[in-house]
Amino acid sequence: MSFQLVIAEKPSVAHSIAAVIGATEKQNGYWQGGGYLVSWCIGHLVSFAEAGQYDEKYCKWRYEDLPILPQPWQFIVPDEKKQQFEIVRALLNRPDVDSVTAATDAGREGELIFRFVYQMAGCTKPVKRLWISSMEDAAIREGFANLYPDSDYDALYRSALCRAKADWLVGINATRLFSVLYHKTLTVGRVQTPTLKMLVDRDAKILRFQKEKYYTVGIQSGSLKADSGHIASMDEANTLKSTCAGTSAICTSIKRERKAEQPPKLYDLTTLQREANRLFGFTAKQTLDYAQQLYEKKLLTYPRTDSQYLTEDMGQTAQHLVSDLLGLLPFAQGLDLTPEVGRILNSKKVSDHHAIIPTSEFVKQGFTGLAESECKLMNLACSKLLCAIAAPHEYETVTAVFFCAGNEFTAKGKTVLVPGWKEIDQRFRSTMKADGKEEAESLNTLPEMAEGQSFRVTSTVSEHFTSPPKAYTEDTLLSAMERAGAEDMPEDKVNCSAGAREGGLGQAERKGLGTPATRAAILEKLVQMGFVQRKGKQLVPTKDGINLAVVLPESLTSPVLTAEWENRLTEIAKGKADADEFMAEIEAQVRQLVKTYSCISADKQNLFQSERVIIGKCPRCSENVYEGKKNFYCGNRSCQFVMWKNDRFFEQRKKAFTPKIAAALLKNGKAKVKGLYSEKTGKTYDATVLLADTGGKYVNYRVERKE
Repeated sequence: MSFQLVIAEKPSVAHSIAAVIGATEKQNGYWQGGGYLVSWCIGHLVSFAEAGQYDEKYCKWRYEDLPILPQPWQFIVPDEKKQQFEIVRALLNRPDVDSVTAATDAGREGELIFRFVYQMAGCTKPVKRLWISSMEDAAIREGFANLYPDSDYDALYRSALCRAKADWLVGINATRLFSVLYHKTLTVGRVQTPTLKMLVDRDAKILRFQKEKYYTVGIQSGSLKADSGHIASMDEANTLKSTCAGTSAICTSIKRERKAEQPPKLYDLTTLQREANRLFGFTAKQTLDYAQQLYEKKLLTYPRTDSQYLTEDMGQTAQHLVSDLLGLLPFAQGLDLTPEVGRILNSKKVSDHHAIIPTSEFVKQGFTGLAESECKLMNLACSKLLCAIAAPHEYETVTAVFFCAGNEFTAKGKTVLVPGWKEIDQRFRSTMKADGKEEAESLNTLPEMAEGQSFRVTSTVSEHFTSPPKAYTEDTLLSAMERAGAEDMPEDKVNCSAGAREGGLGQAERKGLGTPATRAAILEKLVQMGFVQRKGKQLVPTKDGINLAVVLPESLTSPVLTAEWENRLTEIAKGKADADEFMAEIEAQVRQLVKTYSCISADKQNLFQSERVIIGKCPRCSENVYEGKKNFYCGNRSCQFVMWKNDRFFEQRKKAFTPKIAAALLKNGKAKVKGLYSEKTGKTYDATVLLADTGGKYVNYRVERKE
């Protein structure tokens, strides 16, 4: 009997696939049955080798060994993943396995994960590709009925390989280069560094901002209120107020406009992450993790997507799904909705995966057994689907201009004509517990009036200040990462591939830092490395983050340049750009970087050194004494004075030698210390400890008296 081997990315996905195709017999590291063997990778089973594997000299970080440009590239299996790799390798090379199905996540990274394992195992058996957007049983069955030749995804693999190699080359060389120059580990990344630069630039704008005061004069007659424009001088504003008080204002013009706000598009990963951050304070990584969990539970479609439409053959599916959701969701009860499903169908605007929507499995199960965070995300996906197929939101705006005391005043009003999709959105938001209060929509209905009509008015003066730019949140930063580079390259046929034009991809969709699937990890890494900190929902660069962004060259920090790299990777995936040419440019960039930054000035070398904390004055030379990791030391290099934190005196008495104790000893020559341990009695006591410095190599201490 021969078998078809199926390789998934995670054990949970493998289990779901195995159950559908009949591989129900559990083995060590795989499932078996129905002519199938189903195993898994646990993410990257195979990775690029560390630099030290190419040459022992690379184990040390030295400028003279740069740049590191592997030829050929080498690969490793991490120790913690060797067991599963050996299982997969053995399965790939079993004589009774005649074909292989790549069932890793259907995207760039999933393709790379499978190909690395396949190649490392030395397998040459034919490969088919499972490409699905949902883990529902029906989707899995349909996917296996329509497997694709894996060669169809060769361009996607080349793009993934280029991305991985570029990140390795830039990361290894730039990190080592600037770490050696500045005597501190400074992690540099092809995408994370430009992202950091965006945060630093915004922070600088906020710090440089000078608020300015201005005034407005308001006139009122009953419910009618109108305002002047900005007035710089308080005296001028008060004069106008006095002139208007008790006089008449004449309506000189009334402009009415009927407007429509179209329903929102469905979620792609970025818009889902943004909205979850804005409403619930979820980080981008948390949203991705929750969405992945829901996908593996078959309740949500594949989350790592950049599409906001469904394919045109999904119209009936969407229609049924909407009908079922109307009966399931509490906020949708009694809603009068005529679904316009055609609005969300556009096959040309679907790339690898369609938009994120609930599944029919969710309709059956509902919210039963879901964590609060998962419920919130499912509600978001459900409400977005209902909003997307609802009627436009229609309203009328009224702008009335008045003339009073020689000045113009303006009143604006808005009246809702057809609530449309916004009724659904408001219903949903009223039922959800959100972390932040969203600003309510301002509705101001103006009273009936006519041109030429006069009003007796009162007047007031109000004081205002200009506002600084807002710090980035994950919501706004994800949006900025997605749009990076878009404004710098206008849309044109030269810079837009035929495939992109046919697919309706706009400039903002073709540009950007990273991909929807990678941006969350980039933000987390910046925080973990200490270059960015979270303050509530805000992302703020640290001192080290600011310094790093300032000292690095534009080739590493420019969002525009890096967005161009990302665009090139997309073109490679479409077969419209050359992978070798891209890698040659990356290598040239790395060589030039090392050549340009061979040394820095002495004052800059201390840029990333931690600020030393002064504890007191040295009793021998009167210079400052600083706290180190293991001691308190004199700043005068010729002076040998040092107090060790692990001094036997304090260790015997089971007392930590704290900066407070050290400061007291330096200031007064003695310190009151509580809780000293007595080996003789086995009890603790309070005492005064004396600094008994004799000027030798070691500093001594003694107990003066017990308290």
